Amino acid sequence: MAQGGRPGRRRAFIGSFTAAGGPGLVTAEVAPHGGALTVIATTDDVPDPSYLALSPDGATLYAVSETAEGAVAAYRVTGDRPEPVGAPVPVDGSGPTYLGLYAGHVLTANYGCGSVTAVPLRPDGTLAPKASGRLQHTGSGPHDRRQRGPHAHQVLSDPSGRWAVSVDLGTDSVRVCTLAGGTPAVHRETALRPGSGPRHLAFHPDGEHAYVVNELTPTVTVCRWDAATGFLKPLTEVPLLPGAPAGDAYPSGIVVSPDGRFVWTATRGEDVLSVLAVEADGLRLTGTVPCGGHWPRDLTGHDGYLYVANERSGDVTWFTVDEATGLPRYDGSVRVPAASCVVFR
Repeated sequence: MAQGGRPGRRRAFIGSFTAAGGPGLVTAEVAPHGGALTVIATTDDVPDPSYLALSPDGATLYAVSETAEGAVAAYRVTGDRPEPVGAPVPVDGSGPTYLGLYAGHVLTANYGCGSVTAVPLRPDGTLAPKASGRLQHTGSGPHDRRQRGPHAHQVLSDPSGRWAVSVDLGTDSVRVCTLAGGTPAVHRETALRPGSGPRHLAFHPDGEHAYVVNELTPTVTVCRWDAATGFLKPLTEVPLLPGAPAGDAYPSGIVVSPDGRFVWTATRGEDVLSVLAVEADGLRLTGTVPCGGHWPRDLTGHDGYLYVANERSGDVTWFTVDEATGLPRYDGSVRVPAASCVVFR
């Protein structure tokens, strides 16, 4: 099927913070040869569409509205300009920062109140008019300012599709969940090191390992994953910077290479990407490179390139990756004020 109606057309969708001057939801064309992006359309009908996800068929794009009220919206993206489909659906939670697809629902991680919300999907990929259930996280951590209560930062399906995994920065834990009557329900909760502040998790292609990037300390927690039992077991914690940062580092995104040989992370306080080589039940830091902008909020891998949404410098940068070493090499950038994430179709 031709993308956007013409053969060979590839698309990227970029989220941004409208409250910080961003254009909202951005469509970019991906160069036919290479990874360069060119902005072709924007829409700002939903405030602060900070995180995005595509339906499996690539026809529908879902966006959180990271506001105090919190909502999720759906768009048809078969043309150049995303077209809203129905009204945004409240998620009954504040500050949704992430969304993922699981068991016929869109799940949102609501950072402000520390909860996960499920919104059913209709057969055509559009959203049901209201949420079907919400799981409220409980707990806290030792960081006085950032961990006074739960802060769900990510929710995604595991590779088997059997489980939903919720990462909570405020409680230093990862919850493995199912859906019970449309409501997320905890199957098992895994505690990580107190004060680590887990932000995002990425699975290894082998389906047996997962890596959690921690925001309150510049580390990655290596875990073993058992999809049969829904059990996540922490193994070791690895630094992602070569030395102690001068201040708070604020790591953000994490990507695992498709061949499983490398893990990349972004760190906002240092404006760098880190390269970690995958070893038996562990990781080894091999180097860092500048991210090409300021405050890399998210990191995405696609078709042999790494893409960085630099929130404060207002651009998306892209990098080719050395196949032997995993080191990224800066290739270019496109202007997107208050950029927050990038997804590809």
